[in-house]
Amino acid sequence: MNRLTLRGFEIYKGLLDVTGQQAIVAAVREVVKSAPLFRPETPNGSSMSVRMTAAGAYGWFSDRAGYRYVPTHPGGQRWPAIPREILDVWDRTTALSRQPECCLINYYAPDAKMGMHQDKDEADFQWPVVSVSLGDDALFRIGNTTRGGKTESLWLQSGDVVVMGGAARLTYHGVDRIKPNTSTLLPKGGRINLTLRIVE
Repeated sequence: MNRLTLRGFEIYKGLLDVTGQQAIVAAVREVVKSAPLFRPETPNGSSMSVRMTAAGAYGWFSDRAGYRYVPTHPGGQRWPAIPREILDVWDRTTALSRQPECCLINYYAPDAKMGMHQDKDEADFQWPVVSVSLGDDALFRIGNTTRGGKTESLWLQSGDVVVMGGAARLTYHGVDRIKPNTSTLLPKGGRINLTLRIVE
């Protein structure tokens, strides 16, 4: 495992070994059984290219009414609990006694991406966001605390973990593209990204 810092983002390269990655994927599959993946609608009415679901007390949701956290899946059921295998990543990288209230699960097909954005729907920005990469490589772009300006990018591989906290907590970031067939973790390819957040 190699730890590096880029614009305040703490990047743990290879934090999760193959066995750890497989355990988390199995746990995510159990979550998806009770809270199926869905494709959110943005406030302007277009569909996101990623499919998502969540675990925890809250899930992140978007539609024409805006971006927000909600206590139930679009199907009406409560979100499943965050699996222990995922919480262990939070504990290893933050050493915080407080636990996350949301694990957002994004599935990126080979043609999916995520535009530059800030994670700012939480109540208190003192808490970090922890991001886990599983599956195919993703080109991760890091910007600034305001839109525009120079950016830097790096490839995230399966098992990498990124911690966005401190001064970097509101830095713009996104995923430009997925590199297909760079991992055998997911039988059908693509990438799973988990982000752990304290909501309230």
